[in-house]
Amino acid sequence: MPLSGKQYSTLQLWKLLTRAAILLLVSMNKDNVSSSLSMPATNTNIKSSGTLIGTGILGGVDRSSDDSTKASGLRKLYPPIEPYNTGFLDVGSGHSVYYEECGNKDGKPVVFIHGGPGGGCTTSNRCFFDPELYRIILIDQRGSGRSKPTADLTDNTTWDLVKDLELLRETLGIEKWMLFGGSWGSTLSLVYAIEHPERVTELVLRGIFLMKHEELQFFFQYGTSMLFPDAYLAYSQHIPESERGDLIGAYYKRLTSQDKATREAAAKYWTTWEMSTSFLKPNVEYIEKGDDPEFAAAFARIETHYFVNLGWLPTPDHILENIDKIRHIPTFFTHGRYDVVCPFKSAFDLSQAFPEAEFVVCGQSGHSASEDEHTSELVMACDRFAGKKP
Repeated sequence: MPLSGKQYSTLQLWKLLTRAAILLLVSMNKDNVSSSLSMPATNTNIKSSGTLIGTGILGGVDRSSDDSTKASGLRKLYPPIEPYNTGFLDVGSGHSVYYEECGNKDGKPVVFIHGGPGGGCTTSNRCFFDPELYRIILIDQRGSGRSKPTADLTDNTTWDLVKDLELLRETLGIEKWMLFGGSWGSTLSLVYAIEHPERVTELVLRGIFLMKHEELQFFFQYGTSMLFPDAYLAYSQHIPESERGDLIGAYYKRLTSQDKATREAAAKYWTTWEMSTSFLKPNVEYIEKGDDPEFAAAFARIETHYFVNLGWLPTPDHILENIDKIRHIPTFFTHGRYDVVCPFKSAFDLSQAFPEAEFVVCGQSGHSASEDEHTSELVMACDRFAGKKP
């Protein structure tokens, strides 16, 4: 039925008022957000009070009180260091696991637990910790990094890695240690702590990953694909259309193929997809890791091996169901608001189940620990746990 002139005028007025109200609300919200994100780095009396929904603490902005970094407002990694001890640990099943020690031999023990699984450690991983205060231990998990044999899946499960950590701790004569891990490293850290809470002094985590089906589907199947359709195109189209309903399974099939060329091609596309989405601002050097056949082989093979088996965890929600076992352990974790590798919901769920932990939201970051906000927050947390005063 056509509108009368009066009805039409009333409708137009209602539309204008509604639009004005929406614009006013957006403007007010924008002012509130921008004011929290543009705090002067030199004003240490102003504290970020939270994110848009009041979750955690807004990280990165005006939280560094180190005089040397006030200009930028963010802490950096400590200078590069070399290990004073390296070795290989025979963990059985043909695996020889690489480890190293850096920093102060008599310092506070911390073990760096790398991501992936299959990622291996890098030299920069040593530098989140003050080398005068920490005894810094790095370990390449089975089949990863410098551990031998590369990309081997034999007896390579979450529970084997937990045992390896215990063997390393005992071998080095350490009673308790701090765990530092991001992404898959956060998963393994949490699982280890749940199994051996008496051996953990603190947890410092980043990019929370709970090894849940919903997380894997979001990143590898359908979710991140909506945000990075350009990168997703090559990743998905490497697999025939008839198999694209289960990309993890399809890649695992190829990465465990007897044909070397098939394995290497799948490893390249899988690794490039993850490296292309790990930073808020794409990092070319990181993306090019997909072109390194040795790194990509270990990374992709081991990841898919763990993911098709959901980490061999006994229940789909194993970590959160057992979180009460570790809520007494001092814990700090960050998560990037725009992390599309490990969805923000995972960190939010952990914060709800573990309210005693300090949860910092890096509001201008993605997934990588190398992003400025993550780096700053993690370095400061490690300083605090070592008793270092700003």
